[in-house]
Amino acid sequence: MRRLLSFLILAPLAFAKPQPNVLVFLSDDQGWGDLSHSGNLDLKTPNIDSLARDGASFDAFSVCPVCSPTRAEFLTGRYHTRSGVWATSSGGERMDLDETTIADHFQGAGYRTAAFGKWHNGMQFPYHPNGRGFDEFYGFCSGHWGDYFDPMLEKNGVIVKGEGFCIDDFTNQAMAFMKDSHKSGKPFFTYLPYNTPHSPMQVPEGDWERFKDKKLSIDKGNNHTRCALAMCENLDMNVGRVLAMLDELKITEETIVVWFHDNGPNGKRWNGGLRGHKGSVDEGGCRSPLFL
Repeated sequence: MRRLLSFLILAPLAFAKPQPNVLVFLSDDQGWGDLSHSGNLDLKTPNIDSLARDGASFDAFSVCPVCSPTRAEFLTGRYHTRSGVWATSSGGERMDLDETTIADHFQGAGYRTAAFGKWHNGMQFPYHPNGRGFDEFYGFCSGHWGDYFDPMLEKNGVIVKGEGFCIDDFTNQAMAFMKDSHKSGKPFFTYLPYNTPHSPMQVPEGDWERFKDKKLSIDKGNNHTRCALAMCENLDMNVGRVLAMLDELKITEETIVVWFHDNGPNGKRWNGGLRGHKGSVDEGGCRSPLFL
């Protein structure tokens, strides 16, 4: 994770444009096997797969077995306990205030910075995203949210009502931010820490319809698995929307895009034969794709 952070900070040196945009997607409880790129025949994720096809795919990338430590390691580039993060609740998810985040670095370099989705590294200011280098934040700061449709969310510390399915909403907000940044002439660092396929198992009807009666290669008749896979396809659809927007704005070639997951799958579904799942230090709980 430290090498990933270092690359993103130093990457502008390798671009013709002095300050390329940076866009980071992070999904929640999506296993290494929850992509068609990994060989899973139960779903299709062509847009996420395209990041590997058109960029670089890392074959041996590991994260932590639960989410707050992984998120803290990405934000700081340091082993999670060094930043004071040791758990997912009871204060163990809060990063120490003397930590410098990746958003601090980009903010100091003149970037517009924003996060849209699940934070889970401290709820109140100054642990809040707006206190950790992000100019804009839209989403929720806890580790678990009870309703994914029109939920109570916050925008820069102010309580607001979300619009529709939260992943679609976070993507809409992120796209608006990136368009506005491009219009202003300033580069952006956009962090999209999505909160699916983490429970509750809720997904738009159209995504569910494709899976509700689908015969799966594992977990016969398990609706938890079906919904998780539907959530993964919804994530892929939203990634496709963002990539299409970058093409429309003609900034694809000057934007670094990153995709990875925060831990293993939240269930015993297809994971390429890897032992373990979320919460396990076996490879199935810690291996993640990394596309760049």
